[in-house]
Amino acid sequence: MKNRIHFLVLLFLALIGFTPKASADYPIVSHRFLADPGAMVSNGRVYLYCSNDDENPGDDRSGYQMKSIVCVSSSDLKNWTDHGIVFEVPKNCSWAARSWAPSPIERDGKFFLYFGNGGNGIGVATANNPLGPFVDPLGKPLVENSTPGVQPARNMWLFDPMTFIDDDGQAYMYFGGNGDDNVRVIKLNRDMISVDGPAIKLSAQNFFEASWMHKENGIYYFSYSANPRAQMRIDYMKSNSPTSGFTYGGAVSNQPPLNDNNNHQAIFKMNNQWYQAYHNRVVAKTAKIAPVYKRNLCLDMFKHNPDGTIETMKNTVDGVAQLSNLNPFERVEAETMNAQSGIYTEICSAGGMNVCKIENGDWIKVRGVDFGKGAKKFEASVASVASGGKIEVRIDEPNGKLLGTLKVKSTGGLQNWAAQTSKLKSTNGVHDVYLVFKGGEGSLFNFDWWKMN
Repeated sequence: MKNRIHFLVLLFLALIGFTPKASADYPIVSHRFLADPGAMVSNGRVYLYCSNDDENPGDDRSGYQMKSIVCVSSSDLKNWTDHGIVFEVPKNCSWAARSWAPSPIERDGKFFLYFGNGGNGIGVATANNPLGPFVDPLGKPLVENSTPGVQPARNMWLFDPMTFIDDDGQAYMYFGGNGDDNVRVIKLNRDMISVDGPAIKLSAQNFFEASWMHKENGIYYFSYSANPRAQMRIDYMKSNSPTSGFTYGGAVSNQPPLNDNNNHQAIFKMNNQWYQAYHNRVVAKTAKIAPVYKRNLCLDMFKHNPDGTIETMKNTVDGVAQLSNLNPFERVEAETMNAQSGIYTEICSAGGMNVCKIENGDWIKVRGVDFGKGAKKFEASVASVASGGKIEVRIDEPNGKLLGTLKVKSTGGLQNWAAQTSKLKSTNGVHDVYLVFKGGEGSLFNFDWWKMN
């Protein structure tokens, strides 16, 4: 039964002509429900920080209850690593009851994560690395209704912060929601955890939520989710100033396919190409789960026109090119994948995350693996109560050419880790790798990392 969601997603992709040799850019992370991404590029990786919809009950009456932020990252935009929860309230921030729609930024060797306490104020958390743990440095909101310049506002949603550092080093935070006149921008001091002056009022046509700012060729682009009357597109305004003079530009993107509800974008530039991360509800809808509070991540490309307008993004199922092939001769985390069936992750006693609840027939796909001149051995860190489970190493399809089989031996516990090896048939070139799990009934073993030799 636990594979039902993943089977139905694959069935949906097949029905629209999407073969197993490709892999969707919606969803890009299919084993958990994540939404409202905020993007940061650091040291050749993009990190997406997300509202954790796994915490929302699976019905359409429960409301949004997210209290934690999950991070996933990628260096090639096809294989994504699940880093798990990096911030949680009230555990890491005692004054907040919710943690929604985060926005990350890096400055002076520190990392900052801004979040909405529901719609009732904006907090900030800090860390010394992108994966945290992020902690509250203030013990109170960074911005609340009493912050000068926030009010007066009609039915203001005080959330969805986005922090932007301009070329001159000045930082700005954009936020607000639920009304054309409810956009606010406020300067931040160099410490990134205090404000410099009152919030400045901006107006945006059909403004609903999801403030975001990016800059290209000297033009400031303020993008946002339009309201239901405007189909919840991602619209944009542009200006020559970060705090004034904005004029409506059009749509960055339309309402995503298989979404039909709220919309949220994170815009980032990587390898000189602009991308938009967003969410839709394909996983829940395909599995016939109540979809309102169960969203999943997506990714697509867009570009700016020579006249300064944005060419409206096209939503694709596999439109983003892989930036680089994966090197299997270096350690690869088991929770790094392009697609999967039946996979769950958990906190690992050895650090980071591991794949867990592995059952017979589950699999992980890793896209674009470069075997070079060939590999002779497969090595994996596994933990198992009993022997009997297997990892089949296959290429190009879940039932593709079998390169080798690792027979997992007992390690005495599901968090007692040991590196085990098996032989591989030599294969050259670039292939998609499927790690297919086989064994008897129930949970077979846990899986931390793998590499080839």
